[in-house]
Amino acid sequence: MLKTLLACTIAVSALLAAGPASAETKDKKIALSNNYAGNSWRQAMLKSWDKVTKKAVADGIVAAADPFTTSENQVTEQAAQIQNLILQGYNAIVINAASPDALNGVVKQACDAGIIVVSFDGIVKEPCAWRIAVDFQAMGASEVEYLAKKMPEGGNVLEIRGLAGVFVDDEISKGINDTLAKYPQFKNVGNVHGNWAQEVAQKEVAGILPSLPEIKAVVTQGGDGYGAAQAFAAAGRPTPLIIMGNRQDELQWWKEQKDKNGYETMSVSIAPGVSTLAFWVAQMILDGKEVPKDLTVPFLRIDQDTLEANLANTEKGGVANVEYTAEDAAKVVAGK
Repeated sequence: MLKTLLACTIAVSALLAAGPASAETKDKKIALSNNYAGNSWRQAMLKSWDKVTKKAVADGIVAAADPFTTSENQVTEQAAQIQNLILQGYNAIVINAASPDALNGVVKQACDAGIIVVSFDGIVKEPCAWRIAVDFQAMGASEVEYLAKKMPEGGNVLEIRGLAGVFVDDEISKGINDTLAKYPQFKNVGNVHGNWAQEVAQKEVAGILPSLPEIKAVVTQGGDGYGAAQAFAAAGRPTPLIIMGNRQDELQWWKEQKDKNGYETMSVSIAPGVSTLAFWVAQMILDGKEVPKDLTVPFLRIDQDTLEANLANTEKGGVANVEYTAEDAAKVVAGK
C-alpha cells in the first residue's frame, strides 16, 4: 500500500513539474470550434481563449490556436465547420458543441484522422474525445437548495431556461426540477427560454408575467437575471429573489439593491475561461501526456459576502471569470 501511494505521489509530482508546455508541440496547430456567440458568456469565453492562446503562440508553445464560430446554433453547420478543420490539417480541435450526440460522427472522423478532440461546456459523447464538464445538474440543484434555506416557507417559482435543444440547458433544468421535487413547498408555475441573454430573458419574462400568480423566486441559467429584474420592474410587480448568473450587469444590479434595501441572493455559472483549460488539455495530450477522458471543473459561485470582490474584478459588460494557466491545467489533470 505504501509503495503504491509513493508511486502515485511521484507520478503526480512529475506531471506537475513537467507541466503541459513543451517544445514538442511548437509545430502543432489547435482550433476552437464554437457553436454560438450570441451572449456575454460566449463573448467572454472567446476573449479568454484569444488572450491565453495568443500568448502561447507568441511563446512558441504551439504554432496556432485559431477560433471558429458558426453563425447559427445549428448542428449541421458546426459539423461542416469541423470537417473543414480536419481538411485544414489541425492537430487538435477543441469543441464547444451544439449537441452531445449529433456531432459524434464528425468527431469520430477527426479522431480517425489522428486529430485530438477535446470538448468542454457543451461536451460530446463520442468515446474517442475528451470531455471537460461542469456538473450542470448540481449547479441547478444548488439554486434550489439555496432557495430552500433562504425561503423555508416556499412559494411560486419561475424558471428561465437557456438555449433550447442544447445539452447544458437540459442538464441545468433537470437539476432544478429534480431538486424542486424534494421541496413540495415550492411550485414551478412557468418557464421561458431566455437563451442566456438578458434582452431575450426580459422579453420572454415580460410576455409570461401577466398569466402568472405571485412569484417568490426566479431560477436561472446565467445571463438572464438582470433581464428578469427589468421585466418585473416594468410590470410593476414585486421583485422576487432572482438567482443570478455571474454577469457584470447582474452583479451591479444586485449590489445596488443590496445597498438600497439589503436584497439577498446568490449567483452561479461556469467560468467562461474553461475554454483556456480545454486549450491546455489539448496541448498536453499533443505533448504525449496521459490525460483522463473525463475531467470535471467546479462552477463559480458568488454569495452575499463575496459580491463586492467579484464585481470589482469583473469588467463592464463581462462575466466573472477564471482563466487557466498551464500549471492550473496540470493540477486539474492530476486531480488536485
